[in-house]
Amino acid sequence: MDEGDALSKPVLLTVDDDPGVSRAVARDLRRRYAESYRIVRAESGRQALEALSELRLRGDDTALLLADHRMPEMNGVEFLERAMDLFPYARRILLTAYADTDAAIRAINVVDLDHYLLKPWNPPEEKFYPVIDAQLDAWRRTDRSRPAELRVVGHRWSARCYEVRDFLARHQAPYTWLMDTDPEGAELIAAAGSPELPLVVTAGGDTLCAPSDAELASVIGLPSTPSTGFYDLIVVGGGPSGLGAAVYGASEGLKTVVVERRALGGQAGQSSRIENYLGFPDGVTGAQLADRARRQADRFGAELLQAGEVVGLEARGTARVARLADGTEIAAHAVILASGVSYRRLNAEGVDDFVGRGVYYGAALTEAPSCADEEVAVVGGANSAGQAAVHLAKYAKKVHIIVRADGLEKSMSHYLIEQIEQTPNIEVHTGKTVCAAEGTDRLERLTFAWPGGKKTIDAHWLFVFIGAEPGTDWLDGFVERDARGYVVTGPDLVAGGRRPAGWPLARQPYHLETSVPGVFAAGDVRSESMKRVASAVGDGAMAVALVHRYLEQA
Repeated sequence: MDEGDALSKPVLLTVDDDPGVSRAVARDLRRRYAESYRIVRAESGRQALEALSELRLRGDDTALLLADHRMPEMNGVEFLERAMDLFPYARRILLTAYADTDAAIRAINVVDLDHYLLKPWNPPEEKFYPVIDAQLDAWRRTDRSRPAELRVVGHRWSARCYEVRDFLARHQAPYTWLMDTDPEGAELIAAAGSPELPLVVTAGGDTLCAPSDAELASVIGLPSTPSTGFYDLIVVGGGPSGLGAAVYGASEGLKTVVVERRALGGQAGQSSRIENYLGFPDGVTGAQLADRARRQADRFGAELLQAGEVVGLEARGTARVARLADGTEIAAHAVILASGVSYRRLNAEGVDDFVGRGVYYGAALTEAPSCADEEVAVVGGANSAGQAAVHLAKYAKKVHIIVRADGLEKSMSHYLIEQIEQTPNIEVHTGKTVCAAEGTDRLERLTFAWPGGKKTIDAHWLFVFIGAEPGTDWLDGFVERDARGYVVTGPDLVAGGRRPAGWPLARQPYHLETSVPGVFAAGDVRSESMKRVASAVGDGAMAVALVHRYLEQA
């Protein structure tokens, strides 16, 4: 194993069982990076892990891991998966032959692979160094400080306690959950003077009693304050369309800010597995997709404000001004509305009494492990319901899918229907609706009905995916919306007789433009949009292109 001179330098580690290839990789790395990094070379996965363990013990940092895929005993993917535990922020590259590209693509999901390189990589100036440069730049930009773990104390069947845990989980903030009846939890409650639950205790000993989302965001270091009062582009919402707009807007030189009121990724970010998104043949979790998009937007310089909420928009001359819930105002040349939708509430007796206590709207992935050996119900027949059912079936004794329609074919992708049919502990109930929910402290029983009768089952978990509502009341009086609240855009404005006063007759609204010039809508919030992740991302990209055209003509 060869090492450079300065032990304090971050490490670039390369591992390959072929001595010739190993030396060639290390040689090329030294030629360009030896001044700033220490090059460590290993000839087996075991040897490389031993080196990483020593580096971790000494407190040295590792910036990049480059592993050959075809190695005996431990292949490159297996090595990278184990190395992640030691240096989770190191960039991961797989070195592979052309014949192994399928394995490299699969590794993207297994170890969150950052890149794969094909052999041979000559000339390195064209095929090797640009890749390494980009990965090291991303590593330098990453905040590698380990967040201190929070302790959350609460009652198991408290709706707000669930919301706090879900908020922290969706923002990937580490925390320890303590029941109020646990000895440690009871001690913390007593020390805090028996406060209102949930109780959040920071690593420094500070306490927050029944904190708001804004207070939680501050504790875990989420950016929530704009850096300036004026931008080129404001994006309202951080789902796939909003993140897509952020990436394309910032990468094309627009000073871009995204305001997301919950967590980046939107509804898609809650998905346990998205399998029909281009470029991910083995699927990708919503959290992975959202995190990659976040890193990409951040790399291009987009500003991402989380736990912030836009509550109003107005036009002031050529500026478009957004008012946030805390009273802050930010202005921009253009605005993209990408606020998405939320799941419609289930109108059934007793259901509202158990929200957060057995009834959950959306995937609620934090609850899945708690469903072990229990019966679970999923209401809805679209892809999000199918993805949740397949994921929950890994834990639950039985999953009941309850669908009002007479089948899944009209609303769910074929690949998901096949997965459901092949999962033995999933039962589909067509032509049925949930009519009642019962229990004491938590949900205990569900009743579904159909024209021929009713059936009650013991079920402590109900996940609801029954259509969507855009939640655009805050736009009332500013942009045109349809009868369901979705934002009307493009030719539909003219076709519906909604041409705004003051628009010249020759002026045709752009495809994604709303009734207010300079304000565009993208993704699920847009009337007549296709409710798919890929189309939402495409909307975000197209909206940015139209923003450029609007700015040129303004």
